[in-house]
Amino acid sequence: MGKRLRQQRRGKGSLVYQAPSHRFLTEARYKVVAQEGTVVDIVHDPSRYSPVMVVDFGVEKQYLLAPSGIKTGDKISYGGDVKLGNILELGEIPEGTKVCNIELNPGDGGKLCRAPGTFATVLGHEGDKTLLALRSKFIKTLSNKCKAMIGVISGSGHRERPFMKAGNRYYAMKAKGRYYPIVSASSKSAVYHPLGGQTSPGRPRTVSRHMPPGKKVGSISPRRTGKKK
Repeated sequence: MGKRLRQQRRGKGSLVYQAPSHRFLTEARYKVVAQEGTVVDIVHDPSRYSPVMVVDFGVEKQYLLAPSGIKTGDKISYGGDVKLGNILELGEIPEGTKVCNIELNPGDGGKLCRAPGTFATVLGHEGDKTLLALRSKFIKTLSNKCKAMIGVISGSGHRERPFMKAGNRYYAMKAKGRYYPIVSASSKSAVYHPLGGQTSPGRPRTVSRHMPPGKKVGSISPRRTGKKK
């Protein structure tokens, strides 16, 4: 009897594969309580690689993702001019502007381009829709009522610093709730994985989409296989 596969154990949702949400700082979502606020601090959130700014709107303080170049003392507003850190509806943002933390549906608080260094570029407006170009060159069409922040999410250079030790990487992965270390399937013994125990890569790695989760490893229902000629 072999060992259960990683995707089976992850699907169960045990503590090994759960992120420690009790240590996370905030969701960092949009919430309009006042027109203008001031950045009073920039803090670290263990759940993400990008820093978070604390904005005092007078009525309450909010946590928002910090764009690159923001500093304490800067003014942030919902609406107003097209400047770094301001949060506007897509219909009010001119073409060619870089935006981040974009709502997919009006009022959801921001879902798109939230990772460090990510942004989208406003291509144009068509009626009540706005066209955005993502860094993957994919064109996204969203409602003009969706909010977005002007700028690029900060923290883009976090991957440039080496971990130096395996232990440092282990704790970094543990803080985000990610499993580490990961051993490739073909390096395992045959009792631990369907693709294990291979002395040569001669075993087929294609599998039907209708197989149970324990069999879904390798190329799942591929459109084509083999080298392109």
